[in-house]
Amino acid sequence: MLTDRPDDRFAPGRVLHREGSAAPLTIVAAGPVEDGPGWRIQFREVGTRTAAERLREAWLETEVDRSTDLAPGAAYWHEVLGSVVRGLDGRELGTVADVYRVGEAEVVVVRGGAAGEFDLPIVKDIVRTFAPERGEIVVDEAVLDLAGPPVDAPVRRPPRRRPRWSRHGKGGGERPGSSGDEFAPGSSGSPAEGA
Repeated sequence: MLTDRPDDRFAPGRVLHREGSAAPLTIVAAGPVEDGPGWRIQFREVGTRTAAERLREAWLETEVDRSTDLAPGAAYWHEVLGSVVRGLDGRELGTVADVYRVGEAEVVVVRGGAAGEFDLPIVKDIVRTFAPERGEIVVDEAVLDLAGPPVDAPVRRPPRRRPRWSRHGKGGGERPGSSGDEFAPGSSGSPAEGA
C-alpha cells in the first residue's frame, strides 16, 4: 500500500485486503519499522508466522472515501494511469503508463506518442490541465523540449584514430624518419647509452 498517511491507514480496527482479494485483514496493532522503511502490521485473521510470511511483499488495498480522503483537484495514482497526455495545441503525446514520486512531486511516465517514452513531473509550470477523472492531462510541451535529443541517447563519436607509432616506445614500429637508436622519453635507456 502506498500512502501519505500511514498513521490513519494502519490504525487498529481498520480493514485492509490483499490485492485482488476480498478477504478482510483487520489491523490489531501496527508501528513503523525502527531501522528502515515500512510498517509492521499484526492482523486478527493472521495467527501464525507462516501465514504472515505469505503476506510478505504483498500489496494491500483499502476502501477509501474519495470525498474525505482527497483534496479538491487531487487524484489517486491508479486514477491517473491511462490518462491521455496532450500538448497545448491538442496533439496527443502519449498515455500515462506509470507514476512514481521524486521528493515532494509526482512524476508520470508517458508512453506511446511520437516523442517516445518520457517522464512528466506533475508541477504547475508544466501541467496546465490535470483532469484524470476525464482521462486528460494537458501540458506545455515547449517546457519539456520533446523535440530535442533524448538525454539517454548514445553519443555518436567518430572512430578513434590510432597513431602509427607510440610516444612511449611501444608498438607501431619506428617513427617515420627515425633510425630506431635515439632516445625516446619513457624508454629504459639514456641518451648516452647506445652511442
